[in-house]
Amino acid sequence: MSLKFSVGDLTIHRVIEQETSFVPALEMLPGLTPEVLAENRAWMREAKALDEQDVLLLCFQSYVVKTPHHTILIDSCIGNDKPRPQRPKWNMKTDDTYLTGLKAAGFSVDDIDFVMCTHLHVDHVGWNTRLENGRWVPTFPKARYLFAKQEFDHWFAQNAKAEVPPFADSVLPVVEAKRHELVGNDHQIGDHVRILPTPGHTPGHIAITMGRGKDDAVFSGDLMHSPLQTLYPELSIKFDVDPAAAARTRRSFLERYCDTDTLCCTAHFPSPSVGKIKRKGNAFLCAAV
Repeated sequence: MSLKFSVGDLTIHRVIEQETSFVPALEMLPGLTPEVLAENRAWMREAKALDEQDVLLLCFQSYVVKTPHHTILIDSCIGNDKPRPQRPKWNMKTDDTYLTGLKAAGFSVDDIDFVMCTHLHVDHVGWNTRLENGRWVPTFPKARYLFAKQEFDHWFAQNAKAEVPPFADSVLPVVEAKRHELVGNDHQIGDHVRILPTPGHTPGHIAITMGRGKDDAVFSGDLMHSPLQTLYPELSIKFDVDPAAAARTRRSFLERYCDTDTLCCTAHFPSPSVGKIKRKGNAFLCAAV
């Protein structure tokens, strides 16, 4: 299983927190029919994207990218000590898997210069903070945390109506510690890191592109959760706030990177999670590298 990739002048490390069964395929993808699932069952199981009970298998991970100038962590996973009663595998977790994975990749929490979140869902912000003496503090004390302004504003408004636990325990403490920056879609870090707006899953969802002068790598976040969605880009998941917009965004993203040398680093595809987008008829596949 590959945890490290090099492209251009980037080195990309995967830090896996969990790789596990998640939600039944037919429930997760409301547009999926039993017939289409049956047609794709064999290769999905072989790719470890589907278990014997037709439950989707997902990877939950961060990417740590070393550019010539910075060390950037993308999407901070699930986190420890977080009350997540709806998700037993995430609820009040206390394991050391994530921090051990970070260390195995050669990084300490002090090494991270920037934390970027593709969006602010529970499994993409968890390690933004950790519990210290009963308080949530930034896990990466020297990092600037960059949040897309549109995404932040959306959840800030939701949280004002009724508490959104991941926002309250994994985003607001970073704001209180004055470690955050709200950025527009034109924001760049040096000459290597750019934002690509990819709305649909959430209102302000972004992909993150990296490389000097060209997209050597793109981090797609929750633009797609399963390799099935490259073959059927119109299939949106039940957690997408705007399923039609998500489907349009997904197809346009796949078209953009199809048959290029850009490494597509997905958030949730089964290991190795990283591939190149290839055309397949009127659809696509993500060919593992």
